[in-house]
Amino acid sequence: MPDYDYQSDTRPFSQVLDDIGAKDDPKLYLGELVNAFGERGFGALMVFFGLINAIASPIPGSTTILGTPMLLICLQLLIRRDQLWMPGWALKSSLPRESYRTTIGKVKKPLLFVERLSRPRFSVMSSEVAEVLIGLVATLLTIIVMLPIFGGNLFPSLFVALFGFGLMQRDGALIGAAWVGVAGFCVFVWAAWELISRLFLASAGWFAHAWDWIVALFT
Repeated sequence: MPDYDYQSDTRPFSQVLDDIGAKDDPKLYLGELVNAFGERGFGALMVFFGLINAIASPIPGSTTILGTPMLLICLQLLIRRDQLWMPGWALKSSLPRESYRTTIGKVKKPLLFVERLSRPRFSVMSSEVAEVLIGLVATLLTIIVMLPIFGGNLFPSLFVALFGFGLMQRDGALIGAAWVGVAGFCVFVWAAWELISRLFLASAGWFAHAWDWIVALFT
């Protein structure tokens, strides 16, 4: 794997993404991303993998593969590691740079919009205790992303990305918006489960009644 020496602390996040895509090397290594994001590590990679998983292919198993590094990142945020660690084999893994450019192109406009609005504020939302809570919830969201549920990767991935962007920018407003989104998602899942459960029980009762009627008719 090539050696990279990005120093991205003074560049806007969107510029870092553009610079990564502008390289001639047809392969984009995970190690390059880790070096490129520098001290932004956890937050920046949560944004990157959150967006990647949000628009991942519906091919079964794709989000399981893409969600694995995101899960590792969120777990390290949960246990409060000072520096991001990745196994050597993961750092050497790669994806086509052209696919990266296509993916970033799809999210560039909304990303720039959020970046222009974000700024350090409401520091309590990005405190050490808050980071642990975010790590816990982001880990649970990533597990949902990795489950073989059609379309189940979209909102959890976006929430992880929003948490990451808030941590990276130290923007408590973005983190607060992510918490609101997670709460709304939980309410939606609960309501959907209640509806499906009641429909299932009603259907089971109807079939049982119909079966009893059929049995009584032929006996």
